[in-house]
Amino acid sequence: MKKQLLIISLLLFSSLIFAQSPIAKGESQINAGVGLSSWGVPVFVGLDYGVHPDITVGGELSYRSYGENFGGNHYNSSVIGISGNGNYHFNRILEIPEKWDFYAGLNLGFYIWNSPDNYAGSHSSGLGLGGQIGGRYFFSDKIGINLEFGGGNAFSGGKLGLTFRL
Repeated sequence: MKKQLLIISLLLFSSLIFAQSPIAKGESQINAGVGLSSWGVPVFVGLDYGVHPDITVGGELSYRSYGENFGGNHYNSSVIGISGNGNYHFNRILEIPEKWDFYAGLNLGFYIWNSPDNYAGSHSSGLGLGGQIGGRYFFSDKIGINLEFGGGNAFSGGKLGLTFRL
């Protein structure tokens, strides 16, 4: 009986060890990569900062360029995005191992749409609110791969990149 109690205790303790937050409060990580979008292939770089064992806040800078046919003419445009985000990380509540990180949250950003002066399309710069859901897998204590999907604004689409814990 003592052996079984000891084994059960060790299993519970080890599950608590591996169910830690992916980013501890006060720590940060850098994310960088490419994305998918209706408006070109964005490249991005961002920073996440742990404000709570389950919550991060961060910022991101993105750039994309694309060509578009409109009204019989071809236009080359670009979009620069500056956004802030907040994410809830589900690792602790769902007891997910530390190598994995699953999260969802909101982003708010300003995007700057650069098009030729004679462009007759409907795109313009502005503020946008959106949501995202994503996950990471860490190969080591410091490096991981990130996949994220989002919608609701000019930052919508998917992203694939690397994460570097600082």
